[in-house]
Amino acid sequence: MYKRVFTDSRVVPAPAEEIFALLADPARHSEIDGSGTVQKVVSGSGPMQMGSKFKMAMKMYGFPYKTTSTVVEFEENRRIAWCHWGKNRWRYELEPVAGGTRVTESADFTTSPAINRFMAAVAYTPESFATNIAATLDNLVSRFSSEGNQL
Repeated sequence: MYKRVFTDSRVVPAPAEEIFALLADPARHSEIDGSGTVQKVVSGSGPMQMGSKFKMAMKMYGFPYKTTSTVVEFEENRRIAWCHWGKNRWRYELEPVAGGTRVTESADFTTSPAINRFMAAVAYTPESFATNIAATLDNLVSRFSSEGNQL
């Protein structure tokens, strides 16, 4: 059976408000994307809120495409998630901790129909989800470390 939720977390050396501002602006997603698929925003801008829609130019396996996502979970400075036609959710949860903010990223397929979970299993290996999420979180840590943010 294909795993339904892929998740990882890092402590990012910045306040939750600053991290959330980046996550809630689709024009900035390519700055931190660890998968190499996010190219640029086509429409929609931050800050996003519940129900916001945005369209992204993407590229996977050398093939460009566009996808529209809708924000389906939103708690300012704590949690944001969006989904596209496949109904899987890309979620970020933020928790203030000593030294910054624990950011947990999840690719959640529990809300996806079985056919979409199958398509994800064909397109990605579980290891690629783990690698891509880890790279995105590492990019967040680097981004805020290099900005010299101190709590």
